[in-house]
Formats: sequence, structure tokens, C-alpha cells
Amino acid sequence: GSEVLVERFIPGDEHRLLVVGGRLVAAARGELAIVTGDGVSTVEQLINSQINTDPRRGTTEDFPLNLVLIDEDPAVRLELKRQGYEPESVPEQGKQVLVQRNGNVAFDVTDKVHPEVAAVASLAARVVGLDIAGVDLVAEDISRPLEAQGGAIVEVNAGPGLLMHLKPANGEARPVGQAIVDHLFGAEESGRIPVVGVAGTKGKTMVARLIARLLTLQGNYVGLACSEGLFFNERRIRKTDSTGWESAQRIFLNRAVEAAVVENSCRTMLAEGLAYDRCQVGVVTNLDRAATLPEYYVETEEQLRNVVRTQVDVVLPEGAAVLNAADAQVAGLAELCDGEVVFFASSQDAGPIAAHLAHGGRAVFLRGEQIMFAHGKEETAVSQLADVALAIDITQPGHVENVLAAVAAAWALDLPVDLIRDGIEAVDDVGADKK
Repeated sequence: GSEVLVERFIPGDEHRLLVVGGRLVAAARGELAIVTGDGVSTVEQLINSQINTDPRRGTTEDFPLNLVLIDEDPAVRLELKRQGYEPESVPEQGKQVLVQRNGNVAFDVTDKVHPEVAAVASLAARVVGLDIAGVDLVAEDISRPLEAQGGAIVEVNAGPGLLMHLKPANGEARPVGQAIVDHLFGAEESGRIPVVGVAGTKGKTMVARLIARLLTLQGNYVGLACSEGLFFNERRIRKTDSTGWESAQRIFLNRAVEAAVVENSCRTMLAEGLAYDRCQVGVVTNLDRAATLPEYYVETEEQLRNVVRTQVDVVLPEGAAVLNAADAQVAGLAELCDGEVVFFASSQDAGPIAAHLAHGGRAVFLRGEQIMFAHGKEETAVSQLADVALAIDITQPGHVENVLAAVAAAWALDLPVDLIRDGIEAVDDVGADKK
């Protein structure tokens, strides 16, 4: 004969308990959806007049309860058929008809959950290896232990919905999102990785690739999005221009990435915006007054400056803006930075460097042929230009400034001076630097 599946009947209501990090953070109860006959209306009409008129019901995620649509829900049709009804059937006056047994879990009962029930739900999540789980159970009274009432856990979900807890049909909304974030990131953790954004008119690609190289030498798994492609740990996976928002998002969605470097063109910032809300270091290489963007109505030097300033605006308070001191418009962006400012220039006498150092600031510049780090009155010799890797080709216009910008960013990221020196002296590929 054929096999028969036998299940134990569990009396009670459906409940969903949200477990995060081994503790219960929210609980919701489901209710049966029932209509009462009037001897005139069909079952479908009763559903529309008695259930779907509830303002808590709707078709979008803004509503804690869904509409009951017979044509779209075979479970509803099956439940009606089990009781001998069709959608067009007319129940007699006062007759109650069960329409839906589940799917209405939206009534907050967090404060009523018995400690033993919470402990059992937490154990169930832990047994299946989940730190965040939605535990479904059936019980007549959630304020009593399950064993005492014959209740039971029926399912453990790895991707629990949160809407029923954020917008319950009845009861108190629970901050479940905050509970999940607090679990994923400790009290002293921000959840951020070091992000370096590079903006300006010229030299962005070389600067971005040099910074990515130095971060890689430190042992980080680095994501780089620049005009020469999309790179993960120095492996190029896309060869086309990757300065757009989508490419940077691919970096941030990769959980292996420990540091990100993103090149941002003015056109990208105008068309798509930045792919990140804040960054640890924001670099502005220079500003070419002729590089206007009339298609975006950016036709003056001041308008171009207002585009580039976006990179400085998003620097974190504990971060740094790395600015070209030899470019007055770029140097002037210092006042917009929430964090520290590190200037760079080929001459110590450029722009605001002297005054900046006098106030204890940091700067990178050349003294003769020597790259220097200066912090207030303290100075550190980094490398001779003659020792910089041939791949950088410092004889080309702007390449020296690109190196200074990159090492300034690395210094702002607290990379060791010895590592920075070794990096710029041994790097073998910094790209064509055409954009």
C-alpha cells in the first residue's frame, strides 16, 4: 500500500518570534481571518466588506496585513472548499466561515512571551546554526511554557521578515533593525571599511591605483573602481571604464573587501552621485578651469568647484581630505572638511602649507628631490625621486604630484612610512593615467 504521513495536531495560534544573537527581540501573533454570514452576501462579498476594508490591509509593504484575494490565493479556496463553500456561496445569517488560517501574523506580543518560550526559540535558532532567525511556533497562550499547553515549534526561517515587528497591526513597534545592526557590529565598531575617494580633473586614475597598491601591500583585500577597470585585490575583472556608481557598489557588496578605492569623475558625480555616504579619505588632485560640463550646465570655475567639493563634503570627522595646495581652488576646499586636512604640493612654499604646518597640520612636499612628510615641526624623509619606480615615470607632467597625492592619502590612512616608501619604489603598474 501507499505510505501515509501522520502529523500531530497542535492547537493554538501561529506566532513568529524573532531571535537575534541568541536572544528574543520581538514576537508577533497571528489571528484567523473569519467572516460572518448575513444570509444575503456571497463569501467573496463578505471578505471584501468585512476583511479587506480593514485599513491595516493593503497590497504594499506599507501595510502590516495583506488583502485576502480569493482568485490569487489557492490556500483560501482550499480552506473554503474544506468547509463546503465556494466564493459565490451565501452563508446563512450568523454563520462564521473561516477564510484564512495563517498569513495574519502582525499583532505584537513581545512583552507577553514566557521566558521559557524565548529560551526554546533561541535554542532552535542556535541548533540550526542561525544567529538571526524567525521561529514559527503554535501555542494557545504565549505567556505559558510550550510543554504545559502542547505547543510546538513548527519552522525556523533563515530570512525572517521584519515588517510585522516594525509596523504591527496592533501593539508596540519594535526596533528590530537596530537590534540586528547592534548584533552584527559591536559597540566600538562602525561597520565601515576604509574608503578612499579620488576626485579632480587630471591624475585621478594613477592616484587611485597607487593608493590601492599601497593598501594591498599592507595586507588588505582591496577593491578598486577606476577609469581603467574594476579590480579586486589587483585582479582586473572588468576592463571598461568603471568610475560609475554601479561599479563602486559591486565593491561594497563584496564581503571580502577590506578597503575600497573609488575614482570619481565630475560627470559621474553629477549624473549618479557618489556610491558611498562617507569616506575615510577624500583626495582632490586638481581643478582644470577648462574642463566644464555644459551638458550639466556646469560652465564656470565656481560651478566646477561646487561639483568637486562633494568629495570633501563626505569625509568623516575622523578622516582626512588630501588637497593640492598648489591649486588655490582645491586648497580652498579645506574649510569644508569635517575631518583633518593633509596638503600636498611639489614645493613647500605652495599656498597654505606654511600656515597649515604652523598650526600643527600635515603636509607632503618635495625638498629638492626628496619626498617629505611634515607634521607641524616634525619632518620625515620618505624617498628620493630618483628611487621612485620606473613604472610611474616621474618625467611626465603631473606624475610627481600624483605620487605626492597618493602617498599623502596613504599617510592619512596611517600606513607605515616604510611600507609607503617600499610601495612607490617597487610598484610595477600604475595604469595609463589618461583620465
